[in-house]
Amino acid sequence: MAKIDANNPTTEKLIKIVSIVIPVAVAALFGIRIEGVDLSFLPPLYAGINGLTAFLLILALIAIKMNNMKIHRMFIRTAIGFSILFLLCYVAYHITSDPTTYGGDLKPLYYFILISHIALSVAVIPIVLYTYLWAWKGDFVRHKKWTRFAWPIWFYVAVTGVVVYFMIAPYYQ
Repeated sequence: MAKIDANNPTTEKLIKIVSIVIPVAVAALFGIRIEGVDLSFLPPLYAGINGLTAFLLILALIAIKMNNMKIHRMFIRTAIGFSILFLLCYVAYHITSDPTTYGGDLKPLYYFILISHIALSVAVIPIVLYTYLWAWKGDFVRHKKWTRFAWPIWFYVAVTGVVVYFMIAPYYQ
């Protein structure tokens, strides 16, 4: 496996490609249905992964406020890993399961949270990757500048993922 060099100009191109390919691939996968595979256990699992990601982001924030870069880095890398794991579980569930419709009385609230969650989950991909890249390059001024909006968006996406799960869970078949 090739090692990615943070200072290589193709690294930024790779971030742009990943930031486009992931949302397009996820959208395309919603048109694919694999029958006969039961992954109904995944929604609470990936909601839990979202919850853990939010918790790790809080711990990363605390660590950096305490000037503990090593622990901060560990929490952020783990949060990125959990975000990737979430994405894999989410896609696996949705290509093997029929869509679930929200049936509660809080439809406007549910759809507001869901739509903002989806839109920001697309936007957060390049934001987090660039924020990570600036730290990796040692450009902590830029990293800190990007973190001011990267962290709250990523945290919102993680928390609303859990909220969406709890709101839709009673309607799973």
